[in-house]
Amino acid sequence: MSFALVDGNNFYVSCERMFNPMLEGKPIVVLSNNDGCVVARSAEVKALGVKMGEPWFKLKALAKRHGILAYSSNYTLYADMSNRMMRVLSTYSPQQEIYSIDECFLGLDGFSPAEFPVMGQRMRQHVKQWVGLPVCVGIAPTKTLAKLANHCAKKDLAGAEGVCDFGQMSAAELDSLFGRIKVGEVWGVGRRLTERLAGLGIVTVRDLRDADAGMLRREFSVVLERTVLELRGFSCLELEELAPAKKQIMSSRSFSACIHTLPELEEAVSTYLARAAEKLRRQGSVAEAVQVFIRTNPFNQNHPQYQQAITVPLTQATSDTVRLTRAALWGLKRIYRPGFAYQKAGVMLMDLHPDGQTQGVLFGTTSPGRPALMQVMDRANARWGRGTLRLAVEGAKKPWQMKRDHMSPAYTTRWEDLPRVN
Repeated sequence: MSFALVDGNNFYVSCERMFNPMLEGKPIVVLSNNDGCVVARSAEVKALGVKMGEPWFKLKALAKRHGILAYSSNYTLYADMSNRMMRVLSTYSPQQEIYSIDECFLGLDGFSPAEFPVMGQRMRQHVKQWVGLPVCVGIAPTKTLAKLANHCAKKDLAGAEGVCDFGQMSAAELDSLFGRIKVGEVWGVGRRLTERLAGLGIVTVRDLRDADAGMLRREFSVVLERTVLELRGFSCLELEELAPAKKQIMSSRSFSACIHTLPELEEAVSTYLARAAEKLRRQGSVAEAVQVFIRTNPFNQNHPQYQQAITVPLTQATSDTVRLTRAALWGLKRIYRPGFAYQKAGVMLMDLHPDGQTQGVLFGTTSPGRPALMQVMDRANARWGRGTLRLAVEGAKKPWQMKRDHMSPAYTTRWEDLPRVN
């Protein structure tokens, strides 16, 4: 078995450039919710030393000096472009695991290893031509190595023109390459683990590959042992062609401006609950409990601080937005305290399991919800946009919604935003 890991290059930035060619070659950043921090950078911005997660307000002087353009996160656009990219890549293999919004694994069973580099180039050309996005491809006999090969393709450490196939390299070439790559580039090896491994003299990928797997299992975990085996070419991780159902679903946001009243908090919590319930139904699950939390801004010490959460168990598991909202608002009223400036709220649906596998209750109804109504809501919102059909408690104006002052149009999902050719 061999794997290909296909990853979009600077995905959010590439989506913005796709419909605005004038942005090519210009320094661009994409900002997080409420235009707070940098979550995506173009190559030009990376060259200026801007780090991921840097607050945008601290970069204003640098942006003015170098002409850095900032865009708010356009999740609607990015999700649609991701779906298009994944559909194109699915034509290359029936075995596809969508790992994140901008990357997926493909199983290459049945193909000749000699074809892999050519296939990788075709993937890149196909996605670029049909979707307009640049991608890199890493190919290897394990998923961990495929991830590493993709890193090498992006950084031009090995391979050619955005494709790196470890299967085409000799053992000596791989040994030399792994000796030049820091261990923190290995999939699953984060900053803290990197520091602990350094204490054992493990600082490169080669060091980790050649380390005592049994010792690492005893000192760290079986997960790290599997990583070592994967680096040695023994496949321990299978493709997950069907994404596993989530055990919990959370929906939360920081507000564009602080909220002080209960009705405003009820609007926000109801809106977040509606989104979570839609995801719950999409995966065919029901929830047995709802957690609600609210908090003030912990970084603003000039205002009194307060944060609280409450978990509300349900008498019967459900995916009905009305029932879930009722439970969430019941909990919100019990944790709300007047006199505070609330900066964030959220909900979490808990104790999830497949619909139809619920424990009955003696005096409960056979159908704890309105499945037909929920189906109509989901279809309408999928066709005409989120919030087309919603509960009245969600409000209309929503002045607390997150700030997105640098938003690009929804080029592919809203008729009035369709790009025009002059």
